[in-house]
Amino acid sequence: MSTSDSPFGEGFTPEPDTDVSAGTRTLVVGPYLSRKQRALPDGVPAAAENLRPFEARLDEACGLAAAIDLDVVEVHLTTFPAPRPSTYLGKGKVEEVKLLVAAKEITLVVMDCALSPVQQRNLERTFGAKVIDRTGLILEIFGRRARTREGTLQVELAHLAYQKSRLVRSWTHLERQRGGYGFLGGPGETQIEADRRQIQERMTRIEKELEGVTRTRGLHRASRRRVPYPIVAFVGYTNAGKSTLFNRMTRAEVMAQDMLFATLDPTSRAVALPHGEKAILSDTVGFISDLPTMLVAAFRATLEDVIEADILLHVRDVSHGETEAQAADVESVLRDLDVDPSDTARIIEVWNKADLLDAPDRERLATRAARLPEEARPALVSALTGEGIDALLQTIEDRIARGRPQYHVLLDPADGQSLNWLYENAEVMGRDDRDEAIAMRVRVAPEKEPRLLQRFPKARRSKG
Repeated sequence: MSTSDSPFGEGFTPEPDTDVSAGTRTLVVGPYLSRKQRALPDGVPAAAENLRPFEARLDEACGLAAAIDLDVVEVHLTTFPAPRPSTYLGKGKVEEVKLLVAAKEITLVVMDCALSPVQQRNLERTFGAKVIDRTGLILEIFGRRARTREGTLQVELAHLAYQKSRLVRSWTHLERQRGGYGFLGGPGETQIEADRRQIQERMTRIEKELEGVTRTRGLHRASRRRVPYPIVAFVGYTNAGKSTLFNRMTRAEVMAQDMLFATLDPTSRAVALPHGEKAILSDTVGFISDLPTMLVAAFRATLEDVIEADILLHVRDVSHGETEAQAADVESVLRDLDVDPSDTARIIEVWNKADLLDAPDRERLATRAARLPEEARPALVSALTGEGIDALLQTIEDRIARGRPQYHVLLDPADGQSLNWLYENAEVMGRDDRDEAIAMRVRVAPEKEPRLLQRFPKARRSKG
């Protein structure tokens, strides 16, 4: 990026942009601590440290690189006892990677870890190629996928916070800007300090813009609560099939591809439940292991639908070999959002991609599900073929309606207006057409209960 093209104005010199354009020859390095160094302290949940197999972690890193069309020409897995402050890897490991970079004509090295600014710069000098870490790669993906105004602002804010600590002294001939006039002025601020100041000013402006966007979203949520339809939010590991399931259930056309972070911005649609009641389904950004803290904070507003939802659908890809580890990562992020992942009254597990399972795997999962308490039993579905979708909708309706009052109402067979009112304002659980009357068993939302009693004063409440 030239200084004239900088969004911060003339003279701004951030760290040179990492060349991550499509087709860039890329080496993905998986630098993981050896097993004996990865034991967790007492009381720390397993999801706090990524304990999945190294190969699975490296495959995921390659998937992240593929999500922005990088040409991954080589992958390299290496283990070591402890990170070095200067280069993260030890000298011998650094030399191995350097030789690979030269042999394969690599222009970009993706390190599947979090690097400090010093480590990143030292590795770039040694390798003679651009280096980005896991956080930088995810930020790049988010920057390309975000479409809404809020999403782009959140991404830019997170990217600036990340970039602020990674400025380099690009203009060595402008070591210091002279303060004051003539020869009496003392040393002014360094170029890096000026760049940091301008980044901070831009961050402040974005934060003010986000306040306005957040207020607008708050007004939208408030108006939606007045409808009032229950909100059902999708959560899950990235590429678990949330958007495909969302499209299947709502007949929407949200982007859905076999790609990590195919969709980022939240999308909401209304859906009719089996007994006629409507709900709002909300598709949210996928989670991932080692999600950068700055992104959890930056996208907290985007994930407010998750925080405020009546029901959460935890969508899992049960055909994936690391489905248990992925579920643990999702639960860890939910805890960061102050959502209890063990709340079975609110969370429904959806075991997706049933079409990819063979008969023994189906039987194993069915046996496992049958052993669980009914309220914690998952729904086995295929978003691709539609298998299990009707049963899932019924489960959502049952979960939403749990605890709602039920009433027995007797109607005159000629009173079509009252019959129509019940079908429009209550959930009809049963109907018995008799000669002298129509016996209705209905379930009603708490806010509509007074209206029902006013219209049908002889209605009798039941326990179930």
